[in-house]
Amino acid sequence: MSKTVVFVGRIAAIGLAALSLSAIPALAQDVDRMDQVIRASVDKDEFAGSVLVARDGEVLLDRGYGLANREWSVPNAGDTKFRLASVSKQFTAVAVMILSERGLVDLDAPVKTWLPDAPAAWDGVTVRRLLNHTAGVPDFTRLADYGALKTQATTVEALIARFRDRPLDFQPGEKYAYSNSGYVVLTAVIEKVSEKSYADFVTETLFQPLGMSDSGYDDHAVVLSRRASGYVSSADGVENADYVDMSVPQGAGGLYSTTRDLLKWEQGLFGGQLLRLQSMVELTTPGRNDYALGLVVKKDGGAATISHSGGIEGFNTYMAYDPDKRMTVIVLGNLNGAAPDKIGGDLMTLARGGTVTLHGEHQAVVLSPEMLRAYEGVFELAPNFALMLSVVDGRLMAQATGQQPLELSAEAADAFFLSAMDAQITFTRDAAGAIEGLVLHQGGREMPAKKKRA
Repeated sequence: MSKTVVFVGRIAAIGLAALSLSAIPALAQDVDRMDQVIRASVDKDEFAGSVLVARDGEVLLDRGYGLANREWSVPNAGDTKFRLASVSKQFTAVAVMILSERGLVDLDAPVKTWLPDAPAAWDGVTVRRLLNHTAGVPDFTRLADYGALKTQATTVEALIARFRDRPLDFQPGEKYAYSNSGYVVLTAVIEKVSEKSYADFVTETLFQPLGMSDSGYDDHAVVLSRRASGYVSSADGVENADYVDMSVPQGAGGLYSTTRDLLKWEQGLFGGQLLRLQSMVELTTPGRNDYALGLVVKKDGGAATISHSGGIEGFNTYMAYDPDKRMTVIVLGNLNGAAPDKIGGDLMTLARGGTVTLHGEHQAVVLSPEMLRAYEGVFELAPNFALMLSVVDGRLMAQATGQQPLELSAEAADAFFLSAMDAQITFTRDAAGAIEGLVLHQGGREMPAKKKRA
């Protein structure tokens, strides 16, 4: 549920060194490279957690990295339990779809059908719009009082009361804005319709049928075996993460699981064990901002990736599925940061047969000052936030709004990297060959920016 800070602000190899790569089976090369990519973050103390990669049901990689508990030096493993944060949203979405299949929930009916005391402003707020973040309900995790709220035990009703009478961010269906509040409201709908608690409903309807015995709704008071502790990096090193009462996230981010249980989830969900075909089509059809129902669905060069990330105090998570090649990548981390997203994206690339270049492996090439000047300009990443590129003493410098300039090194025409941090920039051109924009690649994210006209 929390955000990850990246470069732009707001917005040791495992292998057989004595053998040539040709002497090592291709699958072993893949797995060794995956492990190497993960350890690049582990060695910098940017990642600790558990990782699983499976291709067509066959587990390729199933390993823990770093410590589940740093005070007792307990290592992470495939059966370590992590808070899922917003990866929980797909479970909430599937729970709603099951209720829809039972004829108990109409996705396009107003949410006031089940919550009749909702304000008049919510007349256009439907279940589907809550699922795909187009309802306009303000996100309670961005409100000024969230820092105090997150440490206090609460109920679904009390949470909804904190934002229900606030103005909508926009008219329902008008645009997209990610909102944890929407999934709290969906939690209330599930409980009202099923006449069970959210925790009981997802356990009985989702976890138990798939044999997910290491998954559930997290509760700080429960003594839970093999539960990872959450950590955060600071100027003084790694520290224990802030406390968050787990009654707060609800269906927006309150579940826990293991990498091995989540593989059962991916196989069960996409294997047709939970939903009918039509429901699966609805669940995975993207709307605005590539967001479907509790899942992000993107296509890149014909390859589809169905994924979701999550962040909560002490934990960052990533889970992705390629439906065409039936590949699963799961990265659960108990150290806040962007590493799970980056690692997850890189592992999916490797699993598909692609290549990944680590930060220290980029090789600079020399471009003439004349070529570099073609990249000069201001590129707007977000309102009031831009990258200004200019050539200074024969070097291409990038300066983000409010930050110090950093040198960009070319590794090819239109492809640059920053030596100071693990980030890359690729430029895009129009039909006439002129630079029209760029894409910042960092932390597993791709952030496009258009060049501002003079």
